[in-house]
Amino acid sequence: MRPCALASLAFICYLSFFAFRDKALLVAADAAPAPVLDIKGDNLRSGVEYWILPVIRGRGGGLTLATAGNRNKTNCPLDVVQEQHEVSNGLPLTLSPVNLKKGVVHLSTDLNIKFSISAAVIICLETSKVRKLDNFDESAGQWFVTSGGVEGNPGPKTISNWFKIEKYDDDYKLVFCPTVCNFCKVLCRDVGIYLEDGIRRLALSDVPIKVMFKRV
Repeated sequence: MRPCALASLAFICYLSFFAFRDKALLVAADAAPAPVLDIKGDNLRSGVEYWILPVIRGRGGGLTLATAGNRNKTNCPLDVVQEQHEVSNGLPLTLSPVNLKKGVVHLSTDLNIKFSISAAVIICLETSKVRKLDNFDESAGQWFVTSGGVEGNPGPKTISNWFKIEKYDDDYKLVFCPTVCNFCKVLCRDVGIYLEDGIRRLALSDVPIKVMFKRV
């Protein structure tokens, strides 16, 4: 084969390599979950404080912590609830994806949700403010969302501490469906509201609470 022909063939292979690489990058980008956006349209970022607020008005405010009532005589750990008044933002939270290196919070990604320390919850200061799914409450027939979880360390021992954010119409919902353990059998349910004695507690539900995120 003549030298010029060899050079032409090499150039074609060179172009084909970069075309294949660019196509592969585009496919990978399309496969990646979309970032979660706050109410201003900015990406949610790990370690940054946000309020989780209800989209539907008139049914309570942002998320906070409250005693578990009759379910726990020691009052600790605290349950995750909605503020009684819709004008109340609740307590700030931070979101920590299972892969902290990425920085941005994406849809369908396992993450820890942690309340910031507040004087309002000093009663349980020794308890972790990381959200987790509590044991099944037989008296109420509910899986309640409570505090006292472990941050990080993904695996079977921390399976109850991981939640996800999914799209819900044009907004978002919280989901419990951890995938940090490949061989574990887990529940996959939306997080909704269970009304108990006038308190709006977070629990697994067939009717999710529609939420939005506001940076503190």
